[in-house]
Amino acid sequence: MTRRPPKRHPGSLLGVRSLAGQVFVLQAVLVLLLVVAAVAALVVQARNDSTREARNRSVAVAEGFAGAPGLPAALRSEDPTERLQPLAEGVRERSGVDFLVVTDTDGIRYTHPKPDRIGRKFVGTIEPALRGEVVTEEIVGTIGPLVQAVVPVRDADGDIVGLVSSGITVENVEGTAGGQFPLLFGASAGALLLSMAGTAVVSRRLLRQTRGLAPGEMTRMYEHHDAVLHAVREGVLIAGADGRLVLANDEARRLLDLPPDAEGRPVAALGLPPPLDGLLASGRVAVDEVHMAGERMLAVNQQPVDRYGAPSGSVATFRDTTEMRVLSERAEVAGRRLRLLYDAGTGIGTTLDMMRTAEALARAAVPRLADFVTVDLAEPVLRGEEPAGEAVDMRRVAADGIREVPSFYARGDLIRFAPSTPQAQGYGTGRAVLEADLTDATGWRAQDPERSRGIMEEGVHSLITAPLRARGIVLGLVTFWRSEKPEPFDGDDLSLAEELVARAAVAVDNARRYTREHTMAAALQRSLLPRALPEQDALDVAYRYLPAHSGVGGDWFDVIPLSGARAALVVGDVVGHGLHAAATMGRLRTAVHNFSALDLPPDEIIGHLDELVSRNDQEGDDGDGTPDDTHGMMGATCLYAIYDPASRRCVMARAGHPPPAVVRPDGTVEFPDTPVSAPLGLGAPPYESAEIELAEGSRLVLYTDGLVEDRARDIDAGLDLLARALAGADRSPEETCDAVTGAMLAEHPRDDIALLVARTRALAADRTASWGVPSDPAAVSAVREEVARRLADWGLEEAAFTTELILSELVTNAIRHATGPVRVRLLRAERGLICEVSDTSSTSPHLRRAATTDEGGRGLFLVAQLSERWGTRYTGTGKVIWAEQHLPPA
Repeated sequence: MTRRPPKRHPGSLLGVRSLAGQVFVLQAVLVLLLVVAAVAALVVQARNDSTREARNRSVAVAEGFAGAPGLPAALRSEDPTERLQPLAEGVRERSGVDFLVVTDTDGIRYTHPKPDRIGRKFVGTIEPALRGEVVTEEIVGTIGPLVQAVVPVRDADGDIVGLVSSGITVENVEGTAGGQFPLLFGASAGALLLSMAGTAVVSRRLLRQTRGLAPGEMTRMYEHHDAVLHAVREGVLIAGADGRLVLANDEARRLLDLPPDAEGRPVAALGLPPPLDGLLASGRVAVDEVHMAGERMLAVNQQPVDRYGAPSGSVATFRDTTEMRVLSERAEVAGRRLRLLYDAGTGIGTTLDMMRTAEALARAAVPRLADFVTVDLAEPVLRGEEPAGEAVDMRRVAADGIREVPSFYARGDLIRFAPSTPQAQGYGTGRAVLEADLTDATGWRAQDPERSRGIMEEGVHSLITAPLRARGIVLGLVTFWRSEKPEPFDGDDLSLAEELVARAAVAVDNARRYTREHTMAAALQRSLLPRALPEQDALDVAYRYLPAHSGVGGDWFDVIPLSGARAALVVGDVVGHGLHAAATMGRLRTAVHNFSALDLPPDEIIGHLDELVSRNDQEGDDGDGTPDDTHGMMGATCLYAIYDPASRRCVMARAGHPPPAVVRPDGTVEFPDTPVSAPLGLGAPPYESAEIELAEGSRLVLYTDGLVEDRARDIDAGLDLLARALAGADRSPEETCDAVTGAMLAEHPRDDIALLVARTRALAADRTASWGVPSDPAAVSAVREEVARRLADWGLEEAAFTTELILSELVTNAIRHATGPVRVRLLRAERGLICEVSDTSSTSPHLRRAATTDEGGRGLFLVAQLSERWGTRYTGTGKVIWAEQHLPPA
């Protein structure tokens, strides 16, 4: 007997046709979307190609015209427009660009397609082109959207003498994408026709294969099949209207422990627990009702199925909340541990201070992992060194807990752990050690039995000690203690502690290496800065050097005695921090001393320093145009001032440095208008100097920018604050330093600070003598007589013979070898007698050793032997040869 196919009802045919119509609409929509996407992509690509072509053509035309050999000469001619307009228009027409404009360096047009715009300002960006760069930009001009390029014109010396700009509208270079639209639309129409044909084929196949069944009929045929029910992870049980079991999936059989022949039997006869079998037999609605089935706790949901057009009955689902509860607890524990690691990662290592890093680690673990945490670091680590050997002294640097435990070692205590302790074992092996029960840990108690007993009386019963290990080196130990929770530490806690300590170890090692470098840089800087100021007669000086809180910088200062009782004051600032900044500072300070020995004026010394820094930067270039910070000098600023107590005049020059402050004897403060140039190394000479006159008792204040500038205030506000701190009654230099640092120093300065305060002295008129000498060798005797009289007035008769001999030789050399008038000056300073002979010659004498047969050549040798020191300095009108004798203070 053959099975007859189901009868095709009109409703079934309508359902299939409706499905075929939906397939057709879907295919049509997809084809239309593809067409729209293709057109949009083509338009965007065509637009991008047009813009790129316009940019390339504009740059090519502008660069080609700018490189023309005669263009620089034409720009320098009397009428550039007459020479360049025809050439530019010819090139524009041949190249197809919309305009080709030649301008001077100020952007004034020499050429333009519309002659009425010649002589006007060029519209566009020219500043990068004036620096030698090629500028391209997209703008909307009077002729529509366009791309223009601006290139510099260089002469034979490489100097930029003008600009060339070329532009073309995007419309003129648009591609042929429009011609592809008909083809694209034809292909789309063909695809749409194919989709309609496919829909017809699908409709016929649906009618043939479903035998006229509508989609709803097919759904009801399979709603009780195993393909749906046996794939879910919840138990599903379906009961009919008569209360018999229709179907139960595998999960329901497992959870309810159903017999194999359960289908078809009454639900009440399946042997289920009474509350549960009553619920299933009643068929009532239930939502997440909890029922016990043996040792399992099940969450039951039950709904009738007849409301959805199915046969009468009910469906019940079962979820084992016992396993879910276990998984939930595990997930919660894992989540807490992940949050702990995340919080530790964001809170640990935010500073390069080892103590604060250890404290952050202890805070992060209490109380989420342990009730108490102690951190011990090896003693060499605190000095920035790497520990060597197994037995090292530990210093407790951090401790945190839910309460105070007096029996723990206090912070700052030095500890040497016994070999039997978990701490010593962990430090020696580099692996974490777990002591689940401290009552049985005899090795732990061997460290200090009395202290151990006190810790256990506080309820501590379990510990984990984990070494702080970075790059294979153990830096210290972290110990986790548990007291409140009754369960001991387990393997999961050990893994978490190891992960937490491993993250902290990297931060501790970074802090250790920073400490080492900071210590080395600080030691280098201290060795390079002046340990004591030299003795000199011109100024009373006090200074302060305040290092930055976060690193060693390159601020420096110096006081250098010069000839003629003068003194030089120097303050400088090297960019950056660390060893290289300190080394650069030392090199600059040495160079300043060497240049000062030549008795050069301040502007020349600043110029020599700039040349030195520029030359070293070039030598430190790594070959690709970028400075190598490990060899070249870093950028720096400097202020150099020379004060002469005889004239009370101060000459100063500065390179990128803040201006000096002058405190007059009446307490008023001013910042002299001294020319400022670019910082050293930027090649900005010639430098300029300024000269001011200072009354006796004035205070000259030199400083670095760290004193007046920080993130909280700009330099103008800092200068105002400095002026208020300096103003007022007369103070000594030491008192002035204290007043300034007290008023302006931040709690944690981010930059180092150098402060130099000098109170001026004046050489009284009766302590100097000056007179002219005729250009006649016979005048030397008159010089000796005048010197003898002056020294007798000063009470220096004992120095008369030596001084007469020195001046005789110097004056004789000046008369014999120099030209112009000769002058003699004597200075009676506090610590010496200075003889000076000036002339208008720029020729410098040289000391040499005369042979036994030479008649002359011994004069300067005698001067060098009789004086403490001697030398030559050049002036604007010639030179001065000076010699200084040491005398007891007057």
